[in-house]
Amino acid sequence: MSTTDFTYPDVRLLIDGQWVGGSQGWIDVIDPATEEVIGRVAHAGRDDLDRALAAVEKGFAIWRDTGAFERSKLMRRAAELLRERVDEIAWIMTRENGKPLAQSRMETLGAADTIDWFAEEARRQYGQVIPSRQPGVVQMTLKLPVGPVAAFTPWNFPINQVVRKLCAALAAGCSIIVKAPEETPASPAAMIQAFVDAGAPAGVINLVYGVPAEISEYLIPHPVIRKISFTGSTPVGKMLAALAGQHMKRVTMELGGHAPVIVAKDADVAQAASVMAMHKFRNAGQVCVSPTRFLIEEPAFDAFLDGFTAATKQVKVGNGLEEGVAMGPLANPRRIPAIEALVSDAIERGARLMTGGKRLGNKGWFYEPTVLADVPLDARIMNEEPFGPVAIVNRVASVEEAITEANRLPFGLAAYAWTRNSATADALAARVEAGMLTINHLGLALPEVPFGGMKDSGYGTEGGSEAVEAYLDTKFVTRIG
Repeated sequence: MSTTDFTYPDVRLLIDGQWVGGSQGWIDVIDPATEEVIGRVAHAGRDDLDRALAAVEKGFAIWRDTGAFERSKLMRRAAELLRERVDEIAWIMTRENGKPLAQSRMETLGAADTIDWFAEEARRQYGQVIPSRQPGVVQMTLKLPVGPVAAFTPWNFPINQVVRKLCAALAAGCSIIVKAPEETPASPAAMIQAFVDAGAPAGVINLVYGVPAEISEYLIPHPVIRKISFTGSTPVGKMLAALAGQHMKRVTMELGGHAPVIVAKDADVAQAASVMAMHKFRNAGQVCVSPTRFLIEEPAFDAFLDGFTAATKQVKVGNGLEEGVAMGPLANPRRIPAIEALVSDAIERGARLMTGGKRLGNKGWFYEPTVLADVPLDARIMNEEPFGPVAIVNRVASVEEAITEANRLPFGLAAYAWTRNSATADALAARVEAGMLTINHLGLALPEVPFGGMKDSGYGTEGGSEAVEAYLDTKFVTRIG
C-alpha cells in the first residue's frame, strides 16, 4: 500500500470499549512540518472522565480474574496486529509528530517488541512460600494487581511512552485510563486499537484527551484510581507526585534529564563523535535521554569537536515523509523561541557557535542542528534541559572533573561514556549519578532492561523485570490447615 492511500483520522475517546466524541468538542491537530491542520482530537470533559472511571473500575473486575496465560495471548495478538499495520501507523506518527518516517517505523515496531516482552512477564508474576517456624503453618506471598491505573504520556514518543505503561498494567492484571498527548493523538489511538481488535474486554483500556492539568487533577485523587504513571517534565512531575502522595497513590515518575557524555582521552574518538551525533539529533533532540553535555578530556577535545561538528553538518533536516531526512521539525511552535533563548544566552556568555543556531525557513517548526563549544557553567543551557537539537561540547582536565560536572545538576536519568580503560569504566559505573549509563555503545530503552532515573529525574522503572512490580501489591497469607 502506498502512503498516498493513508489519511489522517479524526481521533475519538475510547471509553468502555466504544470510540466516542468528547463533551468539550474538538482540538485541532497540526502537522509541525507544514503548520497545516490535519485532523481533530476529541476533547474530554468531566462527564467523559466519570464514564471512563466507571468503565475502568468494571474493566478491572474482569481483567484481574482473567488468567495470566490468556492475558499474555491477547497481548501477543495485539503485537502482531501492530506489526501488520506499521506502515500506516508510522505515516500517521510522522504527520503529527514530525519525526522521519524511518524513526516512526522503528518506534512502532519497537512497541510491538515491548508488548511481546510484557506478554511473557504476565506469566511470571511469582509469589513465595516462606519456611515456617512450626509444623503445619503455611506462609506465602501473593502478587495481586494494584487496581485501575491512570497514565499520562508526552508527545515526543507518542506510542513508546504509552505502550510501556499500558503493557506493564495489563501484564499485572490492571485496567487503565491513558491520557495521551493532544499534539500527537492518532498514533497512540491506532496502537490501542490493536488491543481492542485483539479482544481486550470493554473497560480494560480507556483513552482520553483534553486539558492535561484538568484531567490529572481529577483522575489522580479519584478513589477508583490506585496507581499513577507519568512521563514529562520535572516541575509537572513533582506537582503530580505531591498530589498522588496526598491520596497515598503509588507512583512511577519518568522525568526530565540533562544527559552527560564523558569521552576519555583513551576513547575511540572518531566512533564516539559519529555515534553520538546520530543519537543527539534523533527526534530533533526531543528525547528525555538525549545526550546534551559532552565532557571531553583535553587531549581528545579538538578531534571530538571537529568530528562531531562535521557529522552534525551532514544531518539532513526536512519533512519527515521525504527520502533521506534524518531530522524533522520541532513538535510545536513553543520550542523555537525556547531554543533560541538558550542558544543566545550561551553565546552572550562566551560560548562558541560551531554550527547551526537559527531557525530554518518560515514554514514548519524547523531548527538547525546546533553545536556550542566552551559553554560556561552559568549559561542557562548548562543548567536547563534544552529538549531540542543543541549539543554542548566542553573540555575537562580529567575524568574526575567530568564526573563532578556530570553529577552537578539535580537530574539523573541517562548518561553516556566512551573509554577503552576498564578501570575508568568501572569508576564511571560506580560514581556517575544516573539511572542508566551506557558505555562505548547505545544500549538504552530495550524492553528487557530497566528504564528510569534518580534524583529529580524521577523514580521507578518502565522496562525490564522490575517494571511490572510497581503495578502489583504483595499480600502475605498465613494459615494452619
